This record gives sequence, structure tokens and C-alpha cells, in this order.
Amino acid sequence: MISDPRHIRISDYNYPLPDERIAKFPIARRDHSKLLVYRHGEVSDDVFYHLPEYLPKGALMVFNNTKVIQARMHFRKDTGALIEVFLLEPAEPSDYELMFQTTGRCSWYCLVGNLKKWKEGTLTRELRIGDLELRVSATRGPIHGTSHRIDFSWEVISNPSPLTPNPSKISFAEIIDAMGELPIPPYLNRETQESDKTTYQTVYSKIKGSVAAPTAGLHFTPEVLADLDAHGIEREELTLHVGAGTFKPVKSEEIEGHEMHTEYISVRRDTIRKLLEHGGEAIAVGTTSVRTLESLYYMGLKVMQNPDLSEEQLHVAQWEPYSVFKEATAVSSLKCLLDWMTSHGLEVLHSSTQIIIAPGYDYKIVKMLVTNFHQPQSTLLLLVSAFVKGDWHKIYDYALAHDFRFLSYGDSSLLIP
Repeated sequence: MISDPRHIRISDYNYPLPDERIAKFPIARRDHSKLLVYRHGEVSDDVFYHLPEYLPKGALMVFNNTKVIQARMHFRKDTGALIEVFLLEPAEPSDYELMFQTTGRCSWYCLVGNLKKWKEGTLTRELRIGDLELRVSATRGPIHGTSHRIDFSWEVISNPSPLTPNPSKISFAEIIDAMGELPIPPYLNRETQESDKTTYQTVYSKIKGSVAAPTAGLHFTPEVLADLDAHGIEREELTLHVGAGTFKPVKSEEIEGHEMHTEYISVRRDTIRKLLEHGGEAIAVGTTSVRTLESLYYMGLKVMQNPDLSEEQLHVAQWEPYSVFKEATAVSSLKCLLDWMTSHGLEVLHSSTQIIIAPGYDYKIVKMLVTNFHQPQSTLLLLVSAFVKGDWHKIYDYALAHDFRFLSYGDSSLLIP
């Protein structure tokens, strides 16, 4: 059984982070960011494009290919009040892929800014997509946890060009691309700029759904990816849609009082097969890849005990890893999960995780980690501390003393316990 971390005091994971050390913008060339290398307790620094030289030939590196959506939508009431609707996760349809293909209407769970000014009624906004003029409407639904269900609908109000095919086929993906704003992290304390639409996406982003970037991947370029291939590093992708909860501060004294956010994952059967070919071990790019990979282990344990579970029932609850009395090897667990997917005719596993990884957690799959430098007193710092067996102070002290840039647009690290 894993040691239970519920009584960890978050104040023990604090460090001084001056505002000037927070990178407000990325450097001009992604792969020229600094790279801190932590190997078996020793710390050094390099430049990111040398990353492949530190990795063992034949290893498997796993990336999160989620793409950030323009999740901040603004409406103005007749009174002039500005209402922000921040998309969190799809409600109907609940599947991300189906959601972005929907036409005419859909529903999302959202955070609402200036909520007191929107007590009732429907908000509308007109916009143009190509030659089409549309009217988009938003209606408040019931409260859902800390968010609200918002029902969206849209219609074409002007189509001057008879050559425009199927104006009724405008999808929600097109709506948010035309109307939304990219949600850069709140701690940057600035407005989103046009450049963020490129720099706040990884070069391998594909699957729309995140409201925050998997920032460890922002340093990779096509050249670095090609160099990984040249060094014999195999690459695989999975999807975890990063939620706004990634920025949620831990406000309780002990982490037992902190509720982790749920995030949605998609993993191909071939990815699990590839993990098995590598002995159930992987190099994770970013904490989102870590949470997905480690959650797969516990999903495998679930189907090992009950093969009749549905995808939804594979959800990994926040404290579940700390109450498992019967464990298995990573290979056994992944093999069981692969067999379960095969028996259910699934090429892609769609489920969710609320896992919290903190000191006391025993990593099952992830053996090396590429990650940025995280906020003080955050769950991400707890994850890093668990990975390096509590040696996070040495890493962060070195980074602060050697002019590393912090947080989303900051520098990177390679952690090898």
C-alpha cells in the first residue's frame, strides 16, 4: 500500500518566486530555452535542444497532443455589462470530438465572469464567418459544481453569397475559433496577444479540448523531434484535455482538503501496446502525460478485478491510488487493460482521471520526466516532489540561482530520479 499523503501541509512546498522570474512571453526560439538536468541527485544545466543526448536509446517518450481551444467567449448585455463565458467541459454532447462537430446547438459547463449582472435571459452576439453573418445565443442553465451549464445556439442571419455551401453546417469549432479568445494563464497578468495563438500551442497539438497548454511540450520543435528519432527515441502520443483546475490554488492547510479537478483522457490501444513493448516504462513529457500514464495503471487494476466495467467506470478518483491493497506490475496491469479494450472492441479508450500525485506516491510507469517549473504550493509541485523523492528544493534552488525562467512560458527540466 502506498503511503497516504493526505496530511501533507502545503506550506512545506513554498518557495520565493519574484514576479520578474515569471516568463511573461516565450523566448524567440522554443528549443533555445534553458534545460535543467537532474540526474540521481546531481543538477546541471544545458540548452533544450540537447535533450535527446540525455535519453537512453530505445526509450519511449510520450507526449500529450491536446490542443488549446479559444475558450473565453464574451457577450455584452443591452445594459453594457460585459459577461465572460469560459468553456470548461462539454455537457451535451459530452464527447469532445462530437462537440466540436455539432451544428446549431450544444451545451457546456462554464465559468461565468460578472455573473451578478446576468441573472436571467439570453445573451446574444453577432459575428461573421467568411461570407456568413451569424447570431450566437447563450442561455444560463443550472449550477454544476462550481460552474454553470450554458446552452449555446447559433443561426445564419445573412448569407450574401449563393456559392457558400451548407450555411447550416457551421460547427461549434468554427464558432469558438471566430468568437473565442485563447485563455493564457492568469498569472501572466496580461491580455492575450495574437502571437499566443501560436506560441501557446505545442508544435504537435492535434486534438482540440484544453483550456490550458501542456506547457512542457512548448519547447519542442520539429528539429528536436527529428533529433529524438535520430537518437533512437520512440515517440507516442495520448490526449489529456487540461482543465482550468490546473491553476486552482491549494487553499487548505493540508492537501486532504483540496479537491482535484477531473480531466478527460483518450488513449489508443496501440499506445498501450507500445508501452508493453517497452516493459511498461516511459519518459513523460509534462505532468499531464504523467497523470494519464499513471492513471492507466489503476484502470488496468480495475478491469483486472472486474472486466465488466464501462469506460466511465474506469475513472480514477483522487485518492484511489492510496487505498489500493492489491497491486500488480505495470506490465500485468497494462496487459489486462489492453485485453479489456480488445474484448470491448475499443481502438481508443475514453475515460477520465482525478488522480493527485503527491509525496508518498509510488510511480508505476513514468521513469523520466520533462517538465517546466511550477507555482509554489501547487499540486504540480507535489507531483514533482513525489517523482524526485522529496529532492525538489535542490532543483528549484538551482533554477532560482541560475536565472531560469518560471511557469508556462519559462524554461524546462529533465528529471531522472
